[in-house]
Amino acid sequence: MVLVAPEKTGQALEIMLIEDSLLDARLTIEALKRCGIHHRLTLFRDGAEAIEFLYQRGVFALAPAPAIILLDLYLPDTDGVTFLRQIRTDGKLMNIPVVVLTSSDDGTNERECEMLGVSSYIRKPFNEDKFLSVIRRLKGVCLSLEAET
Repeated sequence: MVLVAPEKTGQALEIMLIEDSLLDARLTIEALKRCGIHHRLTLFRDGAEAIEFLYQRGVFALAPAPAIILLDLYLPDTDGVTFLRQIRTDGKLMNIPVVVLTSSDDGTNERECEMLGVSSYIRKPFNEDKFLSVIRRLKGVCLSLEAET
């Protein structure tokens, strides 16, 4: 797990990135820095550790709930589709927006992710403008949900 600290003060948008490729993680992190959205990002390199974080188990007992999850499909231990199935069946986690970032061109993966309610399915290497517009849209959704509670 790697934590990228926010650069500004105030409430940061909590983003969870689950990506085993350090190069792809770096590209995603750099794109988010250029986005201008005040955020804090936590990086996980496998799905099993990410699940521990979401359920606040062990060393993650005080972990913040992510507002957005960025999910690669091909991960060690627990793959992205299995991870997605698990959180979509949990009442506390099922409404967290998930953006799939994948190199997969397998239409079956895309259809399964869509059936599991992903917010967006983006193929890598991704178009940065498209990716950032998805993040900005989801930020607005997250802020609306916070205002309702």
